[in-house]
Amino acid sequence: MEKIPVRHLKDSFFEDRFSIKAIEPLVINGAMIHELHRHDFYFILFIRTGMGDHEIDFIKYKVDNYSVFFIRPGQVHQLKLEQGTTGFMLQFASDFYAPRDNVSNMVLRKVSHKNHCHLSTERFERIYLQLQAIFLEFTQKQDRYKEVVKASLDIIFIELVRESNNPNNIVNKAKLYAQERLEELQYLLEKNIRTKKQVSEYAKMLSITPYQLNAITKATLEKTGSELINEHIILEAKRMLIGTGNQVNQVADMLGYDDTSYFIRFFKKQTGLTPEAFRQNFK
Repeated sequence: MEKIPVRHLKDSFFEDRFSIKAIEPLVINGAMIHELHRHDFYFILFIRTGMGDHEIDFIKYKVDNYSVFFIRPGQVHQLKLEQGTTGFMLQFASDFYAPRDNVSNMVLRKVSHKNHCHLSTERFERIYLQLQAIFLEFTQKQDRYKEVVKASLDIIFIELVRESNNPNNIVNKAKLYAQERLEELQYLLEKNIRTKKQVSEYAKMLSITPYQLNAITKATLEKTGSELINEHIILEAKRMLIGTGNQVNQVADMLGYDDTSYFIRFFKKQTGLTPEAFRQNFK
């Protein structure tokens, strides 16, 4: 039995597999509170001014001015926006923005890798103009408005990627290659962690050697490939423990562990708690 709801596009008003809402009307009578949940679409908050709390995959963030929160499908989060907060809320399916476009998929993967980003005032205001244009297009729904919305999303995502890059660093080809492979690796982990847990498997999907994969993760994150894989296993386990009422042995089985005792020992080694203790402590 589900403890935490999974929100689907088909359960809401997404007639175009995309929506945009101004935040102001949502908090006009008080704080907006979203209890812990996960969903199968992208969810982005652009906060121009305001306060609140946002927890994403068990990491807590403070909501502040000129900030962006980017939630990928499958992530768990809970949110509180205080009265008076301003900005926009976007929700869309990946097949709306980039159904078959490899370039768009790469940009989306790159920009969604970071859950929280604090922008400069100048860059946020440039993005805010695009958001206002999207809101107008979505509200009026004139001819070919979807194409205009997607073009504006392109601009917004490129601006976010630029903000993530440090302009004071000269990015050489080797560093750029490593960063791109890391982003691709993290995307593959999100999609395959329940069935693939070996460095060699992900190296093969990336068309590199296990040695090269470890070199990339060590250079970019100071972690081995195995350490990064273990982190994703634990994250998915936490999502399942909190997001469902499944027994620990069922969670272990869904994560590909035939031996529940081994899974419990592995979880405790990584977190300091047994799976059941983690679930109880989260309540």
